[in-house]
Amino acid sequence: MKIKKILISQPQPTTEKSPYFDISEKYNVKIDFRPFIKVEPIFAKEFRTQRISILDHTSIIFNARHGIDHFFRLCEEMRITIPETMKYFCVSETVALYLQRYIHYRKRKVFFPATGKMMDLVAIMNKHTDEKYLFITSDVQNEDTMSLLENSKIKFNKSIMYKTVSNDFDPNEEFNYDVMLFFSPIGVASLLKNFPNFEQGEIQIGCFGTATAQAVRDAGLRLDIEAPVPGVPSMTTALENFLKENNKKQRK
Repeated sequence: MKIKKILISQPQPTTEKSPYFDISEKYNVKIDFRPFIKVEPIFAKEFRTQRISILDHTSIIFNARHGIDHFFRLCEEMRITIPETMKYFCVSETVALYLQRYIHYRKRKVFFPATGKMMDLVAIMNKHTDEKYLFITSDVQNEDTMSLLENSKIKFNKSIMYKTVSNDFDPNEEFNYDVMLFFSPIGVASLLKNFPNFEQGEIQIGCFGTATAQAVRDAGLRLDIEAPVPGVPSMTTALENFLKENNKKQRK
């Protein structure tokens, strides 16, 4: 089949350097960015039911910019002043630099791996075992991330500061794609919530992560594109490989 339209179930990249834009131009396909999930805040009253004291911790773990926004929002709501001695461990440099919106950024108290991978952040934290860590997350956690933290040398508490919910489609919103890519199990659940009579047919479905792949299969859908797998570390690599092979078939 000829691929004309691709849906990426994530927000549009903020930089024009995204590989998705290169793929769109190279293979002459239209790529739409339309998140299937959205983030909603948890407020102080609900947060307090977790019985977590932020100031009992010496280090904060962030694996997303959402976590940074909601951490400082809640601190402001509860009138908590974060000491300058607090340390921050971030999954990537992009997330770490986002901290500059809220703190005077000092490299000596902000740590992140060069790779942007959670396993490499855990390796850094394993060198700081005296810290009391607080992991900021949504109500939906990545199983691989939790497994890495739970099997590490560090002691940490988990704090839910925001919710991940379905981003419902408008009845008049166009939904006509040849390829759809998902990045979380809740994204797959959102598809079925919005389109309970969804039939895959020739639509190619791709996903990133083992938990998302399992959600696709559990939903009775066919998984056509998957990452990461050996030799295919990213969703963009998987998508380009798929389009390359599809174009070869079209020429035959």
